[in-house]
Amino acid sequence: MKDITYNVRVYKTEIYKGARVTTYTVRWKTGDKPWKRPFRKAAQADAFRSEIQTATRKGEAFSLLTGEPVSWSRADRQEMNWYDFACAYVDMKWKDASAKHRAGIAYALALATPAMLNDTAGPYSAKEIRTALRRWGFNTKERKDCPERTADVLAWVMRNSLPVSALMTPATARALLNAATSRLDGKRAAASTSRKHRTILSNAMAYAVEMKLLSRNPIPDLKWKAAKTTSQVDRRSVVNPDQARALLQAVQEQKPSGPLLMPFFAVIYFAGLRPEEAVNLREKNLTLPDAPGVWGELYFSRATPDAGREWTDTGEQRDDRGLKHRPEGESRPVPCAPELVTILGEHLKTFGAGPNGRIFYGAHGGVLATSTIRRVWDKARRTAFSPEEYTSPLAKRVYDLRHACLSTWLNAGVSPKQVAEWAGNSVEVLLRTYAKCLVGQDEVSMRRISEVLGPGSKRGPRGNTEVP
Repeated sequence: MKDITYNVRVYKTEIYKGARVTTYTVRWKTGDKPWKRPFRKAAQADAFRSEIQTATRKGEAFSLLTGEPVSWSRADRQEMNWYDFACAYVDMKWKDASAKHRAGIAYALALATPAMLNDTAGPYSAKEIRTALRRWGFNTKERKDCPERTADVLAWVMRNSLPVSALMTPATARALLNAATSRLDGKRAAASTSRKHRTILSNAMAYAVEMKLLSRNPIPDLKWKAAKTTSQVDRRSVVNPDQARALLQAVQEQKPSGPLLMPFFAVIYFAGLRPEEAVNLREKNLTLPDAPGVWGELYFSRATPDAGREWTDTGEQRDDRGLKHRPEGESRPVPCAPELVTILGEHLKTFGAGPNGRIFYGAHGGVLATSTIRRVWDKARRTAFSPEEYTSPLAKRVYDLRHACLSTWLNAGVSPKQVAEWAGNSVEVLLRTYAKCLVGQDEVSMRRISEVLGPGSKRGPRGNTEVP
């Protein structure tokens, strides 16, 4: 056969230490063709290199098309269709994944699956197939109880799914990646979404290798350039204290729910809480001094992100989880400014705590709904802002109140380490996120340059400019 060779040479593993990640690359050659395979861990690289060397010592034939021993792709390898494998991957991840991550996995796989279907024409629209996959097929909890029509759609998808082994063909693997990182109109998805979906696919392929459905993960082998993304907060979205108080007043004036909800937005602005943390704030989490002008403290350990009933274990709209970026059960203290102490104290005197001690709750005592929060916030922006400000990025999202709070703390000269601790971030993430919101530094720098270039500057003994 022309596509095999017994002339194989294995080289020493290359180690590249980058700024954040160390890569271990196994290199070998079949005939005159070089191959390489990168790994994140030394043990993985050593194991793969050992397998290549073992096959070489046994005198096995190597494929010139894949660079791997021919035995690795023989028919005795286990086989499974794409749909069944994707469901198995979802089921494996379900127990340890948060509700929002479960939904994210389902969305990525639903976008990717059309690339793994054969050319058989079906009676279902692309939208119906995607909905059936995302809402039911790739949902461990809901799959068995899907409607009859949806069950028919999923059965058709299973019958017409390509085998997982088809992904060893680079063209098929690339089609899968392109589908998962594209919008429904065919254009590339946002950079952050593309990166997230690529990671999900790569993890799924690693699971296929673990199940011995694939000899290797094909995703890292693909040349793929992600669009540049930034995690920095847009300074235009950050309100100043006067604007923030105007927004809180606009919420307060909304009837009938405004007085009940204003303290919720105040907590996000004055204490920098994430909305899912503020929603879950309980009376037991508050230390509110009676003396005027004295700082209080918020102390909490749980958050309730809005994930959707179909993705939570409890069937509730919000998922009860530990704090973001913190081990389960770990708490976080946050200072409570005197102005916020007054707002929360008056709120509790007027309305009292809700069910289970919740500070903020819906009109009927239930958990505060995301739709209510957004509706109240949009109305407040429309009331407090001019038409030009309303259409601008200024406080467009409720989360922008948190950005305004952390920016204020940093600009006030609070240590980044302290702000990061209060915010529940790392110092690195904090400074990277709020780099554009640290105002005043550019003015200081320009003033110093003007002093150097100005006519009154002095010259040192060697001609260097001296600044008084």
